[in-house]
Amino acid sequence: MKKGIRFYIALWGAKLGTILLKLLRRNASFFPGKFALKVCPDFIGKIDKPQTIVAVTGTNGKTTVCNMIEDILKDNNFVFIDNKYGSNIDAGVTTTLINGANFMGKTNKKLAILEVDERSSPKIYPYLTPTYLVCTNLFRDSLMRNAHTEFISEILTKNIPKETTLILNGDDLITSNIAPENKRIYFGIDRLETDGSKCENIARDIIVCPKCNTKLEYDYVRYNHIGKAHCPKCDFKSPEIDYLVTKMNLNNMKIILKNNEIEEEYDLISDNIINIYNIVTVITVLKQLGLNKEQINESLKKQKIVDTRYSDETVNGIKVITHLAKGMNPIACSRVFDYVRKYKGKKAVILLLDDLHEAARGSENTAWQYDTDYEFLNDESISQIIIAGARYLDDLVRLEMAGISKDKISYQRDEITAIDNLKLDDIETVFILHDLYSIELKEAVKNKVEIMIKNY
Repeated sequence: MKKGIRFYIALWGAKLGTILLKLLRRNASFFPGKFALKVCPDFIGKIDKPQTIVAVTGTNGKTTVCNMIEDILKDNNFVFIDNKYGSNIDAGVTTTLINGANFMGKTNKKLAILEVDERSSPKIYPYLTPTYLVCTNLFRDSLMRNAHTEFISEILTKNIPKETTLILNGDDLITSNIAPENKRIYFGIDRLETDGSKCENIARDIIVCPKCNTKLEYDYVRYNHIGKAHCPKCDFKSPEIDYLVTKMNLNNMKIILKNNEIEEEYDLISDNIINIYNIVTVITVLKQLGLNKEQINESLKKQKIVDTRYSDETVNGIKVITHLAKGMNPIACSRVFDYVRKYKGKKAVILLLDDLHEAARGSENTAWQYDTDYEFLNDESISQIIIAGARYLDDLVRLEMAGISKDKISYQRDEITAIDNLKLDDIETVFILHDLYSIELKEAVKNKVEIMIKNY
């Protein structure tokens, strides 16, 4: 695409703006790209781009997957550009490309790792063709932003360039069928002992065959619509998996991954099925980029889930775990609730879900709470649930609807003073489940909990 005077004005203005913002110690991850696109709307198409581009999208896990890919590549001395500290919409991607180019719009970088918001596809992919596009999963998300999975999958299918190779979650019947004309590589996990024949979740985003509308038959269900299924009347079914976890041992935290009849052993850094899927995604991408098993696994063992997503500490024999549980995202919340109920020992749960936070731009309604499996918290191993924050009364109603005794529930608007009600008798683990926009609050609550434990 031919560059013109508008392109250079946009590029130079964005470059100078970046320098100025850094001098002012301001975040320069969004504004330079926004400026460039305002001056030159097709800027992404005109600026030089790395030879290999890996784009990562999906409802859940894309940030974790990108971070792990980037950390492992860096550990193996790869040079690349990324939007790790920036926005995943068109302006953030533009800023990343600007940072990777000189004042003439040329780049000597050979690789880019880009997290891309699903809704931004129409603004990015007409001008940028990923070598690989990774889709972690597609679930119902915020009604305000993402409506329904069919809406999002259609956006992706319409806008993904035909030349792009897709790396898809083959256990997700929605994700595995986006952009059907594109070359594709599937990753997945073989049947586990914990998989069932029936779905125990409220939400299930694909029930009937998209080809003939016949009710699908599941060979096994892992959670929500994740599993293996087929249509009894036509040829629609789960795909054959290219990178398949054939064995998983959570006692020694290892998996066996099979590709082209070759099995390799990899270490796990988490026992949460969500993060195990993230790890399998990362391994698949890195193998496609040419890394071998030793390079990947030696670096993988050094990784940890970032503290804003998950952390655990032991204080005087009691474990304190913080876990991100996104408000307005019923699947993410349900997976965390499921993880909590299956965690060994007696537990207390502190629930800090605030979709009314200013940074979240407010929620239009509370429908997501009724797609979320609060019923998973109705478990004998959970002796107390403390709810606080802007949605505490909505949480209370939902917990009572889940059949949880009010004797187990403590509720209060103020998050910090609500912790005074924490009862530590016979408790082995305290879970603090927080929202994406309450990281500082989570830390304050965690500090208070740890002080209470020390004084107990």
